[in-house]
Amino acid sequence: MPPASTAARATAADVTALLERARTLATPVLRAAVDRLAPPMDTVAAYHFGWIDAQGNPAAGDGGKAVRPALAVLSAEAAGAAPETGVPGAVAVELVHNFSLLHDDLMDGDEQRRHRDTVWKVHGPAQAILVGDALFALANEVLLELGTVEAGRATRRLTTASRALIDGQAQDISYEHRDRVSVEECLEMEGNKTGALLACASSIGAVLGGADERTADTLEKYGYHLGLAFQAVDDLLGIWGDPEATGKQTWSDLRQRKKSLPVVAALAAGGSASERLGEILAADAKSSDADFSEEEFAARAALIEEAGGREWTAEEARRQHTIAIEALDAVDMPDRVRARFTALADFVVVRKR
Repeated sequence: MPPASTAARATAADVTALLERARTLATPVLRAAVDRLAPPMDTVAAYHFGWIDAQGNPAAGDGGKAVRPALAVLSAEAAGAAPETGVPGAVAVELVHNFSLLHDDLMDGDEQRRHRDTVWKVHGPAQAILVGDALFALANEVLLELGTVEAGRATRRLTTASRALIDGQAQDISYEHRDRVSVEECLEMEGNKTGALLACASSIGAVLGGADERTADTLEKYGYHLGLAFQAVDDLLGIWGDPEATGKQTWSDLRQRKKSLPVVAALAAGGSASERLGEILAADAKSSDADFSEEEFAARAALIEEAGGREWTAEEARRQHTIAIEALDAVDMPDRVRARFTALADFVVVRKR
């Protein structure tokens, strides 16, 4: 857990307001971008974002936590610009993030996201691929149509982060077919898959607001380590999270053979539980999910915990959280903005979904 209080620390209510502000500012621009898509991609994307149901009726679905848009808007303020300056960056990052979700759900075979059937399950794999591609293209359009030098700088950072994100997904898939993955390899993969885009979100508003490269790079450092903390918590939730909160199946990462941090740390720990886990996972690679009962998944989770994988991952989340917060010391920004960056980092580490 992060420290309970520091000077000028924002409250949980402040975080809720910060996330809601980002949604309010970004959603109209995001909707306008999605409306550019040719049918039926526009309605498929609208379903994915939770704006309509599977029958095309208006819905108030869960559109996600809005952490990335909140960071983009906040980073504009860190550079002394108005929060609205960061909105194109917030929308661009959100489009890239959702491009990755559409493709990841298909590649991972996930049937549920945000308590609803995933796009590939409802509209088919082809639409999931096409709409994901379209969102990726829209992200660059949203930035480049600003026509400013700052927009060009922001686009370069977004494309670099996008490439790293794709690298991370490729690593993640390849690791599923390996008996062993080192902790260092797992952290590198998660830094690419999650850290890179959160790093971009944490700097893109500042870049659009005219921040120099040093400031942008420092904010990226905050976002990168925040991303590693975020993913460590995701890895914990992927095994032990409450399906009612996460919107995913129980033991979801174990079902997919994910070499997530708790698994990798447990395998590296040594000891009887670690050795037994290694033997079981090696045998699992030759079986299908249909062969496993809920009790067997629970037994694997228990071995991971006994070997220390759960506690190691929780501690790593706290460690990465600390590095992220310390990075902010090198940026001159208003105290209220710094407090909000800190509060968002706290939120990432203590969340339940």
